Amino acid sequence: MRLQTFLNRLDKLSQTILSKRLFLALLRQRVLAGAEHRYVLSRDLKMVVDIGANRGQFALAARRWAPQAQIVSFEPLAVPVAVFRRVFSGDDQVILHQAAIGPESMRRKMHVSAKDDSSSLLPISSLQTTMFPGTEETATIEVRTAPLDEFVSADDLQMPAMLKLDVQGFEFDALRGCESLLERFDRVYCECSFVELYSGQKLAWEVIDWLSARGFRLIGVFNFVYDHQGQAVQADFLFSYMTNA
Repeated sequence: MRLQTFLNRLDKLSQTILSKRLFLALLRQRVLAGAEHRYVLSRDLKMVVDIGANRGQFALAARRWAPQAQIVSFEPLAVPVAVFRRVFSGDDQVILHQAAIGPESMRRKMHVSAKDDSSSLLPISSLQTTMFPGTEETATIEVRTAPLDEFVSADDLQMPAMLKLDVQGFEFDALRGCESLLERFDRVYCECSFVELYSGQKLAWEVIDWLSARGFRLIGVFNFVYDHQGQAVQADFLFSYMTNA
C-alpha cells in the first residue's frame, strides 16, 4: 500500500507541475489537486456537484480538466472550508456550501479524524485506523446535513452534469439525499468500499444495486486501493444514467 500511495502521489505531482493553477494551489495553500480523477472529467461537462470537497482537491481537478463546468461543492468542516475558500478566492465558477448532504435536514455528529479528509458522519472503525494509520478520531462536532435540493434546484443543474461523492462511508446516505435530483445527472462518480471502514457503512455492491434501481449503469472503476494481502479495499466507481449511456 505504501508503494501504491507513493506512485499515486508522484503521478499527482507530475500533473501539478504542468499547470500553473495547480502548482500555485500546492505552493500557496498546500493543496494537491486530485489529478487521479482526470480520466472521468471531460471538457463538455457543464456542472459538477462535489460532495465531500475537503480542501478542494477534486474541485481543482475539475477546473483543470472540465474547465467549462460550474462547480458546486459541499464540505461541513470549518478548517478545510477555510482552505478551500482561499484556493478558489475570486473564482466565480466555484461555489462552496459549508454543509453535508444527507436524506434529512438536521444536525448530525461528525467524527473528526486526525487527517480531516478521513472524517465521517459514521464512526471510524478499527479496520480504518489499522489500514490507514493516523486516521483515528480526535473529536466529534455537530454539522449541518440536508438534502441536495435545499441548495440546488433542477433548473440549476446544467447538463451534462456529474455528481461526485467522497464522504468516507456515508456515500449511500448522501446519495439518498440527492435522490430527487438524480435524473438530472449524466454521471455519478462515487468512492465505495469493499470492507467496512466506517461502522454501519453500505458496501460497494449495495451502492451499485441502489443506483442500478434508479437507472444508472456502472461503466468504470478507478483508483483501486489494496491491503497488504492484495485484497481490494476501496475504489472510485463511475456510473452513467442509462438514457445517456
